[in-house]
Amino acid sequence: MGKHEVGTPKYIANKIKAKGLQKLRWYCQMCQKQCRDENGFKCHTMSESHHRQLLLFAENAHRYMDQFSRDFSQGYLNLLKRQFGTRRVPANRVYQEYISDRGHIHMNATQWLTLTAFAKWLGRTGQCVVDETEKGLFITYIDRDPETLAAQEKKAKKEKMDKDDEERLMDFIDKQIEKAKQSTNEEEGETSKTPLVRPENDTPLVLDIKLKPKPKLLPVFQIKQEKVKSEDQNKSVSSKLISEKDEKPKRSSNDDETKSVKKLKNDNSPATEGWLREGLMVKITTKSLGEKYYKAKGVVQSVGTDSFVGKVKLKTPDEVNGHVIRLDQEYLETVIPAIDKEVLILWGKHKGARAIVKKLHIEHYSVDVELKNNKKIVQKLPYEQVCKYID
Repeated sequence: MGKHEVGTPKYIANKIKAKGLQKLRWYCQMCQKQCRDENGFKCHTMSESHHRQLLLFAENAHRYMDQFSRDFSQGYLNLLKRQFGTRRVPANRVYQEYISDRGHIHMNATQWLTLTAFAKWLGRTGQCVVDETEKGLFITYIDRDPETLAAQEKKAKKEKMDKDDEERLMDFIDKQIEKAKQSTNEEEGETSKTPLVRPENDTPLVLDIKLKPKPKLLPVFQIKQEKVKSEDQNKSVSSKLISEKDEKPKRSSNDDETKSVKKLKNDNSPATEGWLREGLMVKITTKSLGEKYYKAKGVVQSVGTDSFVGKVKLKTPDEVNGHVIRLDQEYLETVIPAIDKEVLILWGKHKGARAIVKKLHIEHYSVDVELKNNKKIVQKLPYEQVCKYID
């Protein structure tokens, strides 16, 4: 079969598919699905999976919008920092580089309607310097990396120290010159002044003037060496005094005991971040998706950047087997397996460690597990802290 002629719709469609980018209006951000044409997008909007995602979005729209906006701004700023640094570049140029990636977050899914609004938001939050010209908006990234700030501060401190040393040296030289001038003036004032008297005879007049030689000034390099030696001696004395003052007393055993008690309390504190991980067996606890999805179990396939939202592939019951649903951890709960089965610890002291279930405490809603790495027994972990894990 021959190639399609240049300019035909089929030729343009093949070029778009080869590049990897397609029209934005046929993309569903909630389902992360790109359709090829208007008919395909219409069929997708009428599908059951799309309606399930819309129901989840309607329950907590602000969380999804904030997540999409956060991902878009982080990706845009990371590209600006890595590729352009602190140079002044057009905002649209950075945006074109960002959307060239097929898996990027689209702007119509964020809280900003236009690129101009997004650029002004970067300027208001102090992340970039934004200036508007006749050619459009230009942005400059503000690097607040701790290492960069420390290097700049160190450089400025070194320049200040060099300048201070030069100023102190010049002041010292000026004082030496003034001191030498004063000493010469005093010596000249002490010499007696006698008037000139013409003798009676015609003998030639002879002036006997005795001038003492002026004191020699020290060379500049010798003054600098003496000054450096004096500063080194002062620094050695001050460092010795500081080292004697900075000796800290030994900590008592009571302090160690209180710290160990605080550490044990912090180890059993509840998780303050997302607990979803790939490979966990979880159970759906919401009825908003329908009765057939209520209490259904599945395996987490992928997790978002903040570990709060993930894609779950359902296993049971048989009528929903194979369905993939995007859910928040608020609508999921952990699954406790049978004895001698593998679990994953989600938070606490042993976060991320694999273990084997040894005993169930049904009355206390807790389990005893054995860590796989060192065979240590951990007792009475709550159900929320462990979950069934599948490799």
